[in-house]
Order: sequence, then structure tokens, then C-alpha cells
Amino acid sequence: MIKKEEIKHIASLAHLGLNEKELESMHQNFSSILDYIETLKEADISSIEKAFAERGARNIVRDDIQKKTSENKRDELTNMFPATKNNYLKTKKVL
Repeated sequence: MIKKEEIKHIASLAHLGLNEKELESMHQNFSSILDYIETLKEADISSIEKAFAERGARNIVRDDIQKKTSENKRDELTNMFPATKNNYLKTKKVL
């Protein structure tokens, strides 16, 4: 069971201003979540196959290599763009 002081500390870390009713509700919710986790710890998972990542799988990525294009193709693509400036493609500001 989690203590109310711990809930207050967690709320202060998250910059949450909790009144007494909200504090009590959070206390009950955290307690039920932690109780459920304890129940899950007791489950027998010995017969379950290991997760994908534990079987030696790895992420395969491609090398980031610049491909050469012909001058004509580059100019053709650049001319299709709505706006350019100093050989760069000009876009709207993204905020």
C-alpha cells in the first residue's frame, strides 16, 4: 500500500495541485494498481515462450547513403516545387 505522503510527493514532482478529495482518489487508484501488479507477480509464466527481443532479434536499418542524380532530374524536380531560394526548396514556417 502506498502512503499519502508518497502520493503528495509524486503530485508535486508532476506539478499537480491536488485537493484532499483528489488526493484520496489518487491514493485509492495507486493502491489498486500496485495491488494488481503484486497479483501479476504471482502468476506462473514459466510455460510462456520468451519475448521477441529476448531471442536475439535486432533492429535492421539501411545505411543512409546519398544517391547521385542527374542535373536534369534535379532541375526538373526543383522546378516542380512551388518556391525556391538560392537552390533550396522554400516552405512555409513550421512551428
